[in-house]
Amino acid sequence: MSAVNITNVAILDNPAAFLNPFQFEISYECLTPLKDDLEWKLIYVGSAEDETYDQLLESVLVGPVNVGNYRFVLQADPPDPSKIREEDIIGVTVLLLTCSYLGQEFIRVGYYVNNDYGDEQLREEPPPKMLIDRVQRNILADKPRVTKFPINFHPENNEHEEQPPPSPERATEISASGEEPPAALPVSSLA
Repeated sequence: MSAVNITNVAILDNPAAFLNPFQFEISYECLTPLKDDLEWKLIYVGSAEDETYDQLLESVLVGPVNVGNYRFVLQADPPDPSKIREEDIIGVTVLLLTCSYLGQEFIRVGYYVNNDYGDEQLREEPPPKMLIDRVQRNILADKPRVTKFPINFHPENNEHEEQPPPSPERATEISASGEEPPAALPVSSLA
């Protein structure tokens, strides 16, 4: 069982201009006190074929964390369009919200993002040069893909290890409805 559970993620200012900051209101509960900080990251996937185009938009430390319910707004600058191939700006990509403890990622929430011109005429007849200030992004907030990884939240208790070390084979993916897929399906990492 995880020591931290995300109870809600509300995406603020969505849809929005591509160049607007991202804003996520994150609610979570902590079931056991944690001595160290939680690290929350927001990552923009710049290309489905090449992870070198991924951009870390924000990384924040929160903690130490006592038992209870918490809520905060994670705000991040938009991705730098100069670090994305122009042909990858328009279309569908992925945004990843992750949380780690002691360098161990234990949850990843993936959202599909659709980027397109807000103006119908520009969608039908795209200009020869990208007009980034006219591009709109729409995060598909109602269909997140949640993957949980088992980690040891209390490594100081090695003789009473509560959870196995993280391994991708033990990851659990949960759909937006809170259901796990059938065991025969492979778990994707969305990255």
